[in-house]
Amino acid sequence: MPLTKELLSDTLRKAISLGTGRRFRQSVELIFTFSGFDKKAQEIRFRDAVVLPKGLGKPVKILIIADGGMRLAAQRLGVDAIGTDQLRNMSKREVKKIARKYDWFLVSTDVMSLVGRVLGPSLGPRGKAPIPVPPQANIEALIKQYSNSTWLRNREQNWVGCRIGTEDMPAEDLAENAMTVIEFVRNKIKRPLEGSVRIYVKTTMGPALEVLYA
Repeated sequence: MPLTKELLSDTLRKAISLGTGRRFRQSVELIFTFSGFDKKAQEIRFRDAVVLPKGLGKPVKILIIADGGMRLAAQRLGVDAIGTDQLRNMSKREVKKIARKYDWFLVSTDVMSLVGRVLGPSLGPRGKAPIPVPPQANIEALIKQYSNSTWLRNREQNWVGCRIGTEDMPAEDLAENAMTVIEFVRNKIKRPLEGSVRIYVKTTMGPALEVLYA
């Protein structure tokens, strides 16, 4: 069966049904496993943000780290922002709290080295990373972009996964998000999916269900 939006929708409905009954709103995840690649191959090493056409289904927490105009622009938009003065004075406990709290860290390029030293040790183990942003960038556009983005990231392993929404989203919307990520992966590996990639969907606490395509 070809990999279509309809096939993905059906598989997602089954996966959500198998994972119901939790006391919280679960995320829906998309997982890829790769065969025929060296686990160190650049084609299957991911550190990429992918914009989802239907969003993630719940608010995303973004922190802007910058001085000057970028910081002020973020604050005017109601987005959390801190400057280098605050960052330098943070305790290890405060750093860990920030690393847990936010999904995306948009960082002015001129302070990236400081952010790497201070936040890097806490972000890395959580699968997060600071995103460099030019000081004159359109902050409003970037906030909108990352509010609807998912994160593909792995470390020398033959699989990668990401969130594509929440269990209460329509299956068709989840499938559209999934197709966007699948197309991104297809372009990255530069091979046909068939025979190279197995695809699974699941809820946070539910079992993984393979998308059976050929």
